[in-house]
Amino acid sequence: MSAVGSRIAIVGCGVIAPAYVHTIGRLADIEIAACVDADPERAAALAQSAGARAATFDEVLADPEIDAVVNLTPPLAHAEVTHAALAAGKAAFSEKPLGIDFEEGRALRDLAVERGVRLGCAPDTFLGVGLQTCRAAIDRGDIGEPLAANAFMLQAGPEWWHPNPGFFYGHGSGPMLDMGPYYLTALIQMLGPAVSVIGTGRISRAQRPIHSKPHRGDLIDVETPTHTSAAIEFRSGAIATLVTSFDAAATRYRHIEIYGSEGTLAVPDPNTFKGPVLRRGVRDEWWHDLELVPKTLPQQRGIGLADMLSAARNGRAQRASGDLALHVLEIMSGALSSSDGNERVHLTTSCERAEPLRTDLPYGVFDA
Repeated sequence: MSAVGSRIAIVGCGVIAPAYVHTIGRLADIEIAACVDADPERAAALAQSAGARAATFDEVLADPEIDAVVNLTPPLAHAEVTHAALAAGKAAFSEKPLGIDFEEGRALRDLAVERGVRLGCAPDTFLGVGLQTCRAAIDRGDIGEPLAANAFMLQAGPEWWHPNPGFFYGHGSGPMLDMGPYYLTALIQMLGPAVSVIGTGRISRAQRPIHSKPHRGDLIDVETPTHTSAAIEFRSGAIATLVTSFDAAATRYRHIEIYGSEGTLAVPDPNTFKGPVLRRGVRDEWWHDLELVPKTLPQQRGIGLADMLSAARNGRAQRASGDLALHVLEIMSGALSSSDGNERVHLTTSCERAEPLRTDLPYGVFDA
């Protein structure tokens, strides 16, 4: 690693890339060295904002001064880009999901182990103050023993707001693979790893009209289930239901609720870093806000990447790890395959809950 700590290349300069650039700019020991995109103009624009250079992916792979690749490409390209980075001996951090199926993800995890390089994956929202507060509440015993959970991601679908929503309905996407990682990662951080899953799902409409600009009126061919339900059994004995849908016009359900022997925890949107976090005990008349843990990091995407690089420099386990991402991917793949065969899938992977963030360190610091 260079004198600045870690030099990275961003591959994929689309909608989410500026959030990573913004976060990295607020943290020490990381330098954005290069930006890569299929559209050279987009790569050049992001590079200019990041104080980096536009480059080709081959140039990045061949550059011995670049330590890590940040893979922000569309999901269908995640495995190919991450594999190339790992094979070149570079650490890789990918946007979710790790791959579009379990075998892809397992091959990446195995390659990272073989090459002795770090592999990380979004989401890192569980490092935000909202979900860190939930973790602390459970560890304190605020709701007693966690027994069960419900998790709901219900919306009308991205064709109402996304400028290019077609890929959400193609192979390797849909509400489970697109949004499931946020909910499952949060559940694992609170309840621990899962041991089995059974799911069901359906394609509600073969085609969907686009309502957003610039493709308003065009039709999308739907290739993946648009409403899924999964029952998940955790090693701790807790059970959870996860419903993900692009078929819900509206909902009154909370994002996640954890049901304990002495109370219930209302968990904030796991696609954000914020609160509120609410608790209600068996004898309470109403919900009570829990005080959020202190903000020690930027509350934005990219802090999982920074934690991975800090962990590599200091020889510790990272939090948004490849093992965690692979476990999430196996749960999602199991739920989708189970819906075809109507059989429970017993999981072959596991992971441990990540260490909570320390709150006694200066802002932006991961390690003492």
